[in-house]
Amino acid sequence: MQTPNILIVEDEVVTRTTLKSLFEAEGYGVFEAENGEEMHDHFENNTIDLVIMDINLPGKNGLILAREVRDKKNVGLIFLTGRDNDVDRILGLEIGADDYLTKPFNPRELTIRARNLLARTSNANEDEDLPSKVNFNGWVLDGDSRSLISPSGNEFRLPRSEFRALHLFLSNPGKILTREQLILEMTGRELRTNDRTVDVTIRRIRKHFESEQDAEDLIVTIHGEGYRFCGSVDA
Repeated sequence: MQTPNILIVEDEVVTRTTLKSLFEAEGYGVFEAENGEEMHDHFENNTIDLVIMDINLPGKNGLILAREVRDKKNVGLIFLTGRDNDVDRILGLEIGADDYLTKPFNPRELTIRARNLLARTSNANEDEDLPSKVNFNGWVLDGDSRSLISPSGNEFRLPRSEFRALHLFLSNPGKILTREQLILEMTGRELRTNDRTVDVTIRRIRKHFESEQDAEDLIVTIHGEGYRFCGSVDA
């Protein structure tokens, strides 16, 4: 198997050097960028499997750059930032980050999260147990392009977290899925205290459904338990 490549986007030299040494010691290929321009240069010239990015960057900040990273189908994204507040974390998840960690961070925790995320993204055909296209209630989940297509033909490119959550719902119609099950499928990690990742992801999926007039409530909240997909998956 080819060695995964990690791109560190961080303008603070000491942190960037520390991260480079940390992941090189784990056997990964590591590239460095201190801004968005350098980040895109690396994407042009190298195969990147995972981006670890600070939010507070010169020029375009990490939240803006994350939207551009999301266009890279099989690239994982972890935010590593000193901004320890709910607003930034939720914004990062809304944009489509797979995970986040705040400074100061535990190096061992970061490498474990990176390894788990890379395991999720290493196979281009992430969902081989589902047909390439799944039809439900007039919608189509397209596994080839990782898109959700509405009954009227609008196409939504899905971040990995949304795609994997919806994949799990479609594989288990009518069943209650706990937040623990969903976070494990989405990110490969366990649910943390006060973790909003699942709730933010479900809200994003619901917004896609609500883009259609007379939208059905396809994902319902089961208070105290989790969420349930109430639609019908075509055979």
